[in-house]
Amino acid sequence: MTEFQEKLRQQHEESMHRELEALLATADKAEAEISRKDFDGFKKLFHRFLQVKGPSVDWAKINRPPEDSIQPYEKIRTKGHPDNITTSLNKLAVVKLNGGLGTSMGCKGPKSLISVRNENTFLDLTVQQIEHLNKTFNANVPLVLMNSFNTDEDTKKILQKYKHHQVTIHTFNQSRYPRVNKESLLPVAKNMGMSGNNAEAWYPPGHGDIYASFYNSGLLDKLIAEGKEYIFVSNIDNLGATVDLFILQHLMSRPADKRCEFIMEVTDKTRADVKGGTLIQYEDHLRLLEIAQVPKAHVDEFKSVTKFKIFNTNNLWISLPAIKRLQEKNSMDLEIIVNPKTLDGGLNIFQLETAVGAAIKSFKNAMGVNVPRSRFLPVKTSSDLLLVMSNLYSLEAGSLTMSKKREFPTTPHVKLGSSFTKVQEFLARFENIPDMLELDHLTVSGDVTFGKNVSLKVNDMSSRWPLTFDISQLLKKMHNCSKVRGHLFFH
Repeated sequence: MTEFQEKLRQQHEESMHRELEALLATADKAEAEISRKDFDGFKKLFHRFLQVKGPSVDWAKINRPPEDSIQPYEKIRTKGHPDNITTSLNKLAVVKLNGGLGTSMGCKGPKSLISVRNENTFLDLTVQQIEHLNKTFNANVPLVLMNSFNTDEDTKKILQKYKHHQVTIHTFNQSRYPRVNKESLLPVAKNMGMSGNNAEAWYPPGHGDIYASFYNSGLLDKLIAEGKEYIFVSNIDNLGATVDLFILQHLMSRPADKRCEFIMEVTDKTRADVKGGTLIQYEDHLRLLEIAQVPKAHVDEFKSVTKFKIFNTNNLWISLPAIKRLQEKNSMDLEIIVNPKTLDGGLNIFQLETAVGAAIKSFKNAMGVNVPRSRFLPVKTSSDLLLVMSNLYSLEAGSLTMSKKREFPTTPHVKLGSSFTKVQEFLARFENIPDMLELDHLTVSGDVTFGKNVSLKVNDMSSRWPLTFDISQLLKKMHNCSKVRGHLFFH
């Protein structure tokens, strides 16, 4: 049986190789050269996909990370800022993962171009943050955007408006991989084109592709030649992911032989974060464990807030020379995430992806830092958008800071119904963004519109009851509430 399986695997690999060569033959010379590098990476993933069956971890081998492998942020803070902040900053570049579209929020084009605060987009706020850093410390921290084929053209058009800002902006594209027919294990694509039905045949392979595409672009070598030693990587929709001088000092202050090549920022898990990846000790290495790698019998255990107390924010500090070393030795082993999908025509496919944080086990002296929740402020849904647009936060130099008037250190738990999913529908349902300083928990369901000067608060703050806008239950939960023509007004 083993011999049969091996022959079958070889046959699948040979068939895939032939199909990829046939696809390259449909491209012009320049495109074929770029795509061949992409396909080399895809073939490595596909080879491992055929070899590895079942979950990629043995649950019995999972251990809690050693205490010193995840440092509390307060301990890092005690070292203070770098002695020479400008010198340290000049060794840093900021990389934002900018490959995603805004389709889940009902928007067309790159998600980074959605307005999130005072008509500023994610990209606007990012540029403001780095420009403020460069001006304050007379530094030269560049911004690097990892685009995808979905976002590259639109993003480059927008970059023209930042020409006169004190920020150098670089871009590079992550790879373009072929989606695979679940039954035949062959590419869905008929040619290298991106139009018509063929547009569905391609995908950007997750943010774990950053290492190969960064290296292949030539930008990695360029930054090293300019004296850059580290990159700070984060999702562009995480508004809490700003350059932290305390973590930078921790990186720069260690002796050369004990330099930390990789820091993952983690934060305490809440009920909203049970699916987030966590750090474990596995076969003498610190390793990122994603829910997709967990055996089905242990998924509930993985989601436990008591056993796995922290999760990955995807804010990462990574050594540039270490990335170059690992890429040249081809020794970066990232676990494969198999993402099944159904195309519009009903065809079942899968795409092979990797996560950027999965590389932690390949770097020397890697560690986690347990940071405050304020450094994890992603905007994935309209519920998140309501929070960042509200008076819970003040905006200064592109950074959001929790209002000092807020009594609780945590943000309210907000869940808006399906009528608020798309950004345009969301905006149409608020004449003004409500006062949310004293809000603890909010659920909205049904056809609800908010008028002007609405204040959302729990009447009895000691009880900490959830504030729930479900029309059928509303009067049981709230006082001083009137419903007029489908609008709910709070006094």
